Amino acid sequence: MARWWSRHWGVRGVVLGLGALWWWAVLRLLATPEAGVLEAAVAAGGWGLSVLPVHCVPKGRARGVVGAGRWRRVWGAGSRGMAERRG
Repeated sequence: MARWWSRHWGVRGVVLGLGALWWWAVLRLLATPEAGVLEAAVAAGGWGLSVLPVHCVPKGRARGVVGAGRWRRVWGAGSRGMAERRG
């Protein structure tokens, strides 16, 4: 149990450190007029990482996965139907 906690504290420390760096950049952008490109880059980079889909799994392992050609068939059926209506 002690080894498990010590290994995860390293990861938690990095995450907490990066989170503190992001908050520093955001607060500095809001509070000081001389904040510049570095703070903006850190804030934008942190925000960009937050919108990544980190809970994705490979399509082969996902439950309820949609078949590879399904959307092509659906869109193709719609365009064929429109062509028949016009013709």
